[in-house]
Amino acid sequence: QVELAESGGDSVQAGGSLRLSCARSGYGTSWQFMGWFRQAPGKDREGIAAISLRTTNTVYADSLKGRFTISHDNAVNTVYLQMDNLLPEDTATYYCAAGNTLVLRDNAYLFWGQGTQVTVSS
Repeated sequence: QVELAESGGDSVQAGGSLRLSCARSGYGTSWQFMGWFRQAPGKDREGIAAISLRTTNTVYADSLKGRFTISHDNAVNTVYLQMDNLLPEDTATYYCAAGNTLVLRDNAYLFWGQGTQVTVSS
């Protein structure tokens, strides 16, 4: 069982930055891939980035690479999503998840956090 808790969501103006955090607790050494996803009202959930906690390999959605950066700190069991040059279309609820493969398909992730809201105003 893996428990995840996101934090860091906020309301910002376009062009601003935010860093989201995902604190991971519990057992589940098999679930070594962490992903960030987002879902805007009326839209499908979208994969943003994922990272291997063992190798630090990463994968990004092409449309977001360059503005968003995923990282992790194993010492504090936390995964981060640095978001720069935010746009109004980045407004969504952001979720972290733990899975068993380095992909951006949400069906590869078994454990999910409750989400944190990011609102970007123009």
